Amino acid sequence: MSAARRHTTPAEYLAAERAAEAKSEYWDGQIVGMAGGSRWHSLIATATSAALQPQLRGGPCEVHGSDLRVHLPNGRAYFYPDVSVYCQGPQLTDEWQDTALNPVVVVEVLSPSTESVDRTLKWLRYQTIASLQHFVLIAQDFASIEVYTRQGEQWLYRAWTDLAAVAELPAIGCRLPLAQVYDRVEFAAPAEPEER
Repeated sequence: MSAARRHTTPAEYLAAERAAEAKSEYWDGQIVGMAGGSRWHSLIATATSAALQPQLRGGPCEVHGSDLRVHLPNGRAYFYPDVSVYCQGPQLTDEWQDTALNPVVVVEVLSPSTESVDRTLKWLRYQTIASLQHFVLIAQDFASIEVYTRQGEQWLYRAWTDLAAVAELPAIGCRLPLAQVYDRVEFAAPAEPEER
């Protein structure tokens, strides 16, 4: 028989997280440690921020990396998106200024260990954020940027897979050229099919 997992309150999570050396996310009373990212993951997240920053300069929106935590409206989850964009400034939860409520864009760079969670459980949670206009998934093993765009009560899906393509984020008037996002990223050669 396994021991029951201890339920942690949001306040306990935040106190522990602010004193911790490594990041963790919070899911319905459970603290979930975050694995370190790969070189490609880091390059893609950095290049995405770098692509957005000059397009947003001088306007009402600002781009953030993975240090700004997002608190979801139901109070039962805290996530660290790889990249996030806030317009008219982030609405912060307290004087620590490390947790925001109102992202307009959330970007998750997919890795083999997180892809299924990012595509399902996190995506379902992110949809509850009223301010969110674009949810962006960027593959790290091959060229692919997927964008979900809020259209009233629906989400419109679009994907770009050619390095010459440019993904569109109309809610913030930005474009993500795949060649820029994947600059210096090396994709593994596809495996040869086995002969039978």
